Amino acid sequence: MDTLMLGNPVLWTSVAALIGLTVGSFINVLVWRLPRMMKNEWEAQAHMVLGHPPAVKDPYNLFTPASHCPACTTPLRLRDLIPVLSFAWLKGRCGHCRAPITWRYPLVELAVAAVWAFCAARWGMGWEALAWAGFGTVLLALSLIDIDTMLLPDTLTQGLLWAGLVASALGWTGVHLVDSLWGAVAGYGVLWLVQALFGLITGKQGMGEGDFKLLAALGAWLGWLALPMLVLLSSLLGVCVAIFMRWRGLLKPGQALPFGPYLAMSGALMAVYAPMLVFNHRYVF
Repeated sequence: MDTLMLGNPVLWTSVAALIGLTVGSFINVLVWRLPRMMKNEWEAQAHMVLGHPPAVKDPYNLFTPASHCPACTTPLRLRDLIPVLSFAWLKGRCGHCRAPITWRYPLVELAVAAVWAFCAARWGMGWEALAWAGFGTVLLALSLIDIDTMLLPDTLTQGLLWAGLVASALGWTGVHLVDSLWGAVAGYGVLWLVQALFGLITGKQGMGEGDFKLLAALGAWLGWLALPMLVLLSSLLGVCVAIFMRWRGLLKPGQALPFGPYLAMSGALMAVYAPMLVFNHRYVF
Protein backbone atom coordinates (compact mmCIF):
# COMPACT_ATOMS: atom_id res chain seq x y z
CA MET A 1 0.00 0.00 0.00
CA ASP A 2 1.23 3.46 -0.85
CA THR A 3 1.94 5.48 2.21
CA LEU A 4 0.94 9.07 2.82
CA MET A 5 4.38 9.99 4.10
CA LEU A 6 7.86 8.57 3.71
CA GLY A 7 10.85 8.99 5.94
CA ASN A 8 12.14 8.10 9.36
CA PRO A 9 9.60 5.76 11.09
CA VAL A 10 10.47 7.22 14.48
CA LEU A 11 9.77 10.72 13.20
CA TRP A 12 6.38 9.86 11.76
CA THR A 13 5.43 7.84 14.83
CA SER A 14 6.17 10.96 16.88
CA VAL A 15 4.08 13.05 14.49
CA ALA A 16 1.24 10.56 14.85
CA ALA A 17 1.50 10.83 18.64
CA LEU A 18 1.24 14.62 18.48
CA ILE A 19 -1.82 14.33 16.25
CA GLY A 20 -3.24 11.85 18.74
CA LEU A 21 -2.76 14.32 21.59
CA THR A 22 -4.84 16.89 19.71
CA VAL A 23 -7.50 14.32 18.84
CA GLY A 24 -7.52 13.19 22.47
CA SER A 25 -8.27 16.74 23.58
CA PHE A 26 -11.28 16.73 21.27
CA ILE A 27 -12.37 13.32 22.60
CA ASN A 28 -12.52 14.80 26.10
CA VAL A 29 -14.94 17.41 24.77
CA LEU A 30 -16.95 14.77 22.89
CA VAL A 31 -17.28 12.48 25.90
CA TRP A 32 -18.50 15.36 28.08
CA ARG A 33 -20.84 17.09 25.63
CA LEU A 34 -22.38 14.41 23.43
CA PRO A 35 -24.52 12.81 26.19
CA ARG A 36 -25.76 16.28 27.19
CA MET A 37 -26.56 17.07 23.56
CA MET A 38 -28.56 13.85 23.41
CA LYS A 39 -30.43 14.76 26.60
CA ASN A 40 -31.31 18.18 25.19
CA GLU A 41 -32.58 16.53 22.00
CA TRP A 42 -34.72 14.07 23.96
CA GLU A 43 -36.20 16.89 26.03
CA ALA A 44 -37.03 18.84 22.87
CA GLN A 45 -38.71 15.78 21.37
CA ALA A 46 -40.69 15.21 24.58
CA HIS A 47 -41.93 18.81 24.48
CA MET A 48 -43.06 18.30 20.88
CA VAL A 49 -44.91 15.07 21.70
CA LEU A 50 -46.66 16.69 24.68
CA GLY A 51 -47.47 19.80 22.68
CA HIS A 52 -45.52 22.05 25.00
CA PRO A 53 -43.46 24.95 23.66
CA PRO A 54 -39.77 24.00 23.59
CA ALA A 55 -37.62 25.41 26.33
CA VAL A 56 -35.42 28.28 25.16
CA LYS A 57 -31.79 27.35 25.70
CA ASP A 58 -28.48 28.71 24.59
CA PRO A 59 -26.85 26.76 21.73
CA TYR A 60 -25.02 23.72 23.00
CA ASN A 61 -22.96 21.48 20.75
CA LEU A 62 -19.38 20.30 20.33
CA PHE A 63 -18.19 23.81 19.50
CA THR A 64 -20.55 26.13 21.38
CA PRO A 65 -20.12 27.39 24.04
CA ALA A 66 -16.34 27.74 24.08
CA SER A 67 -14.40 25.48 26.42
CA HIS A 68 -14.66 26.74 29.99
CA CYS A 69 -14.03 25.72 33.56
CA PRO A 70 -17.03 23.69 34.83
CA ALA A 71 -16.59 25.21 38.30
CA CYS A 72 -16.34 28.93 37.57
CA THR A 73 -17.50 28.88 33.88
CA THR A 74 -14.60 31.15 32.87
CA PRO A 75 -13.65 30.59 29.21
CA LEU A 76 -10.32 28.86 28.85
CA ARG A 77 -7.40 30.62 27.25
CA LEU A 78 -5.36 29.10 24.46
CA ARG A 79 -2.56 28.33 26.88
CA ASP A 80 -5.07 26.39 29.00
CA LEU A 81 -5.93 24.08 26.10
CA ILE A 82 -2.55 22.59 25.20
CA PRO A 83 -2.89 18.81 25.63
CA VAL A 84 -1.14 17.43 28.72
CA LEU A 85 1.22 20.41 29.06
CA SER A 86 -1.51 22.78 30.25
CA PHE A 87 -2.49 20.30 32.95
CA ALA A 88 1.14 20.11 34.07
CA TRP A 89 1.67 23.89 34.02
CA LEU A 90 -1.52 24.51 35.96
CA LYS A 91 -0.67 21.71 38.40
CA GLY A 92 -4.04 20.09 37.84
CA ARG A 93 -6.08 23.18 38.79
CA CYS A 94 -8.10 25.82 36.99
CA GLY A 95 -5.98 28.85 36.21
CA HIS A 96 -8.81 31.15 37.36
CA CYS A 97 -10.60 29.66 40.37
CA ARG A 98 -8.03 26.95 41.26
CA ALA A 99 -10.69 24.23 41.23
CA PRO A 100 -9.12 20.79 40.70
CA ILE A 101 -9.06 19.34 37.18
CA THR A 102 -9.67 15.63 36.82
CA TRP A 103 -6.70 13.50 35.86
CA ARG A 104 -8.85 11.85 33.21
CA TYR A 105 -8.26 14.70 30.75
CA PRO A 106 -4.49 14.21 30.34
CA LEU A 107 -4.83 10.43 30.62
CA VAL A 108 -7.30 10.34 27.72
CA GLU A 109 -5.04 12.59 25.66
CA LEU A 110 -2.07 10.32 26.34
CA ALA A 111 -4.14 7.21 25.59
CA VAL A 112 -5.24 8.52 22.19
CA ALA A 113 -1.67 9.61 21.46
CA ALA A 114 -0.52 6.06 22.24
CA VAL A 115 -3.19 4.62 19.93
CA TRP A 116 -2.12 6.83 17.04
CA ALA A 117 1.58 6.22 17.63
CA PHE A 118 1.02 2.46 17.80
CA CYS A 119 -0.99 2.43 14.58
CA ALA A 120 1.70 4.45 12.78
CA ALA A 121 4.40 2.08 14.04
CA ARG A 122 2.33 -1.02 13.21
CA TRP A 123 0.90 -0.12 9.80
CA GLY A 124 3.05 2.80 8.65
CA MET A 125 1.84 6.30 7.90
CA GLY A 126 -0.85 5.31 5.42
CA TRP A 127 -4.59 4.98 5.09
CA GLU A 128 -4.57 1.67 6.93
CA ALA A 129 -2.96 3.21 10.00
CA LEU A 130 -5.35 6.16 9.84
CA ALA A 131 -8.34 3.83 9.67
CA TRP A 132 -7.26 1.76 12.67
CA ALA A 133 -6.30 4.87 14.65
CA GLY A 134 -9.82 6.19 14.12
CA PHE A 135 -11.22 2.80 15.10
CA GLY A 136 -9.33 2.79 18.40
CA THR A 137 -10.15 6.40 19.14
CA VAL A 138 -13.89 5.92 18.70
CA LEU A 139 -13.82 2.76 20.83
CA LEU A 140 -12.19 4.73 23.64
CA ALA A 141 -14.79 7.50 23.38
CA LEU A 142 -17.65 4.98 23.42
CA SER A 143 -16.17 3.21 26.45
CA LEU A 144 -15.89 6.42 28.46
CA ILE A 145 -19.41 7.55 27.57
CA ASP A 146 -20.82 4.13 28.49
CA ILE A 147 -18.99 4.15 31.83
CA ASP A 148 -20.29 7.65 32.62
CA THR A 149 -23.87 7.38 31.37
CA MET A 150 -24.68 3.76 30.35
CA LEU A 151 -25.22 5.13 26.84
CA LEU A 152 -23.68 4.18 23.51
CA PRO A 153 -24.65 7.01 21.16
CA ASP A 154 -25.92 6.01 17.71
CA THR A 155 -23.84 8.85 16.26
CA LEU A 156 -20.69 6.93 17.17
CA THR A 157 -21.77 3.27 16.89
CA GLN A 158 -23.48 3.67 13.53
CA GLY A 159 -20.72 5.92 12.25
CA LEU A 160 -18.17 3.29 13.28
CA LEU A 161 -20.17 0.60 11.50
CA TRP A 162 -20.36 2.51 8.21
CA ALA A 163 -16.69 3.47 8.49
CA GLY A 164 -15.80 -0.21 8.87
CA LEU A 165 -17.73 -1.15 5.75
CA VAL A 166 -16.19 1.68 3.74
CA ALA A 167 -12.68 0.92 5.02
CA SER A 168 -13.18 -2.73 4.08
CA ALA A 169 -14.38 -1.80 0.59
CA LEU A 170 -11.30 0.41 0.13
CA GLY A 171 -8.97 -2.34 1.32
CA TRP A 172 -7.80 -0.49 4.41
CA THR A 173 -8.65 -3.16 7.01
CA GLY A 174 -7.62 -6.40 5.31
CA VAL A 175 -11.16 -7.75 5.77
CA HIS A 176 -13.11 -8.65 2.64
CA LEU A 177 -16.26 -6.60 2.13
CA VAL A 178 -18.51 -9.69 2.21
CA ASP A 179 -17.01 -10.77 5.55
CA SER A 180 -17.35 -7.22 6.84
CA LEU A 181 -21.01 -7.06 5.82
CA TRP A 182 -21.85 -10.38 7.42
CA GLY A 183 -19.85 -9.37 10.47
CA ALA A 184 -22.13 -6.36 10.90
CA VAL A 185 -25.27 -8.46 10.39
CA ALA A 186 -24.15 -11.26 12.70
CA GLY A 187 -22.82 -8.85 15.32
CA TYR A 188 -26.18 -7.19 15.75
CA GLY A 189 -28.12 -10.43 15.44
CA VAL A 190 -26.14 -12.40 18.02
CA LEU A 191 -26.66 -9.96 20.88
CA TRP A 192 -30.25 -9.28 19.82
CA LEU A 193 -30.95 -13.02 20.05
CA VAL A 194 -29.20 -13.30 23.42
CA GLN A 195 -31.21 -10.37 24.77
CA ALA A 196 -34.47 -11.75 23.38
CA LEU A 197 -33.90 -15.15 25.03
CA PHE A 198 -32.79 -13.52 28.30
CA GLY A 199 -35.88 -11.32 28.34
CA LEU A 200 -38.14 -14.28 27.54
CA ILE A 201 -36.72 -16.32 30.40
CA THR A 202 -36.32 -13.63 33.06
CA GLY A 203 -38.66 -10.86 31.96
CA LYS A 204 -35.77 -8.41 32.31
CA GLN A 205 -33.56 -6.49 29.91
CA GLY A 206 -29.98 -7.73 30.07
CA MET A 207 -28.34 -5.21 27.76
CA GLY A 208 -29.23 -2.20 25.67
CA GLU A 209 -29.52 -1.87 21.91
CA GLY A 210 -26.35 0.20 21.90
CA ASP A 211 -24.41 -2.98 22.65
CA PHE A 212 -25.98 -4.66 19.60
CA LYS A 213 -24.91 -1.75 17.40
CA LEU A 214 -21.40 -1.69 18.84
CA LEU A 215 -20.89 -5.40 18.17
CA ALA A 216 -22.25 -4.87 14.64
CA ALA A 217 -19.63 -2.15 14.17
CA LEU A 218 -16.89 -4.43 15.47
CA GLY A 219 -18.08 -7.13 13.10
CA ALA A 220 -17.79 -4.69 10.21
CA TRP A 221 -14.19 -3.93 11.13
CA LEU A 222 -13.03 -7.41 12.09
CA GLY A 223 -15.20 -9.72 10.00
CA TRP A 224 -17.71 -12.32 11.09
CA LEU A 225 -15.06 -14.94 11.97
CA ALA A 226 -13.82 -12.72 14.79
CA LEU A 227 -17.20 -12.56 16.53
CA PRO A 228 -17.21 -15.84 18.55
CA MET A 229 -13.84 -15.08 20.15
CA LEU A 230 -14.76 -11.42 20.60
CA VAL A 231 -18.02 -12.20 22.42
CA LEU A 232 -16.32 -14.83 24.59
CA LEU A 233 -13.46 -12.52 25.51
CA SER A 234 -15.70 -9.55 26.32
CA SER A 235 -17.98 -11.75 28.43
CA LEU A 236 -15.02 -13.11 30.40
CA LEU A 237 -13.69 -9.61 30.98
CA GLY A 238 -17.09 -8.43 32.15
CA VAL A 239 -17.52 -11.35 34.53
CA CYS A 240 -14.04 -10.91 36.01
CA VAL A 241 -14.59 -7.18 36.59
CA ALA A 242 -18.04 -7.81 38.11
CA ILE A 243 -16.63 -10.44 40.51
CA PHE A 244 -13.81 -8.11 41.55
CA MET A 245 -16.22 -5.20 42.10
CA ARG A 246 -18.58 -7.37 44.16
CA TRP A 247 -15.63 -8.55 46.25
CA ARG A 248 -14.57 -4.95 46.85
CA GLY A 249 -18.11 -3.87 47.62
CA LEU A 250 -18.26 -1.58 44.60
CA LEU A 251 -21.15 -3.37 42.90
CA LYS A 252 -24.54 -3.87 44.52
CA PRO A 253 -26.70 -6.94 43.79
CA GLY A 254 -28.75 -6.29 40.68
CA GLN A 255 -26.73 -3.21 39.73
CA ALA A 256 -26.11 -2.93 36.00
CA LEU A 257 -22.64 -2.71 34.50
CA PRO A 258 -21.90 -1.19 31.10
CA PHE A 259 -20.94 -3.89 28.59
CA GLY A 260 -19.62 -1.52 25.93
CA PRO A 261 -16.13 -1.08 27.43
CA TYR A 262 -15.54 -4.86 27.40
CA LEU A 263 -16.71 -5.14 23.81
CA ALA A 264 -14.45 -2.24 22.88
CA MET A 265 -11.44 -3.63 24.73
CA SER A 266 -11.94 -7.07 23.21
CA GLY A 267 -12.30 -5.58 19.73
CA ALA A 268 -9.07 -3.65 20.12
CA LEU A 269 -7.23 -6.72 21.42
CA MET A 270 -8.54 -8.81 18.52
CA ALA A 271 -7.35 -6.25 15.98
CA VAL A 272 -3.88 -6.12 17.52
CA TYR A 273 -3.17 -9.63 18.75
CA ALA A 274 -5.16 -11.87 16.42
CA PRO A 275 -4.05 -10.90 12.89
CA MET A 276 -4.34 -14.50 11.70
CA LEU A 277 -8.04 -14.36 12.50
CA VAL A 278 -8.82 -10.77 11.63
CA PHE A 279 -6.82 -10.37 8.45
CA ASN A 280 -6.21 -13.85 7.06
CA HIS A 281 -9.66 -15.22 7.96
CA ARG A 282 -8.46 -18.51 9.40
CA TYR A 283 -7.86 -19.94 12.82
CA VAL A 284 -4.29 -20.95 13.63
CA PHE A 285 -3.74 -23.50 16.38
